[in-house]
Amino acid sequence: MSSADVSGSRRGSLINDPKIRGLVYQFVLVALLIFLIYGAASNAVENLRAARIASGFGFLEQAAGFDINQKLIPFSSSGSTYGEAFMVGLLNTLLVSAIAVVLATFLGFAVGVARLSQNWIVAKLAAVYVECIRNVPLLLQLFIWYNAVLKPLPGPRQSLDLGAGTYLNSRGLFFPQPLFGERFGWVWVGLAVAIAGAYLFHRWARREQLATGRQYPVIRVGLALIIGLPLVIFFLLGQPLTFNYPELRGFNFAGGIQVFPEFVALLIGLTTYTAAFIAEIVRAGILSVSRGQTEAAYALGLHASPTLRLVVVPQAMRVIIPPLTNQYLNLVKNSSLAVAIGYPDLVQVFMGTVLNQTGQAVEVIAITMAVYLTISIITSLIMNIYNSRMAIVER
Repeated sequence: MSSADVSGSRRGSLINDPKIRGLVYQFVLVALLIFLIYGAASNAVENLRAARIASGFGFLEQAAGFDINQKLIPFSSSGSTYGEAFMVGLLNTLLVSAIAVVLATFLGFAVGVARLSQNWIVAKLAAVYVECIRNVPLLLQLFIWYNAVLKPLPGPRQSLDLGAGTYLNSRGLFFPQPLFGERFGWVWVGLAVAIAGAYLFHRWARREQLATGRQYPVIRVGLALIIGLPLVIFFLLGQPLTFNYPELRGFNFAGGIQVFPEFVALLIGLTTYTAAFIAEIVRAGILSVSRGQTEAAYALGLHASPTLRLVVVPQAMRVIIPPLTNQYLNLVKNSSLAVAIGYPDLVQVFMGTVLNQTGQAVEVIAITMAVYLTISIITSLIMNIYNSRMAIVER
């Protein structure tokens, strides 16, 4: 065989190699996507120039000229920029999403377990909750909570006194603002030490349980550490904490902390709506565990509660986590419906007010899309790591 035949056969084998062919296809696809994105961006820039519309991200440094009622960082209409307005909207979105994820998880797990209860009334009430909430559009639920539940509350002068300096009216919930003294930092240090101690005790108790089968009161010891140690430090330091109580001045309250009704309506809507779907996921995960696992736990002398907590739920988590991740992602994206009730989230502040004032739709929409994409990717990454750990434990 000649050298030409040998080289030809090598080229043919490389072409027929599935790995080489797959790499070539992927390279061509990536190159095509880059070309299309570059072409679209160039076309958009040319069209903006032709229409004499400003482009670029320099507008983020310009003065905003408007105010935002709920803000976690300093912001004013006179000295703040569009970039700071973006941060205010982003933090508001993260705040309501994070709280709703925690509340929806607890409520969803409780309702999902209740649907499998032996008590007929409890099981039917949980079923009615799931079927009613998940089959009503979330936007309609937000309107109900905001317009039918919170708006009819009395005005500031007729506020409902909930005690301990807390008042509820149509403008929100007002409660005392804690003012931390100089030595209160030691209380935070004690809390961090207590959390670390509770975690270490949990690890030690788990190793002991796997080695000897003996169970330790992990939850009670953890709560005692997390609550007890900071309280002891707090009293030893002379209670370095005061409160700024809200007071009625004129037509509204001054002082304290105000929770706006838009935030409450959005939080309740996101929590109850997402919890209904999580409940079905939990119910399906529990039912996926073989009945023999429960019977074996009962044969070992375990009661219903520890059987569910120690035997059934850990195995069901393998089925629960993947769809649970999707619900977390949906919750974050559904928070954009806040614009319908006036909550100043990222969409309402940035894609609403900032876009209307600057007119730079391409940049504003691109930034907003990038933010939601980043949040979704980070959430998926965290849940995938947790899912892999659960899968390793179950092997």
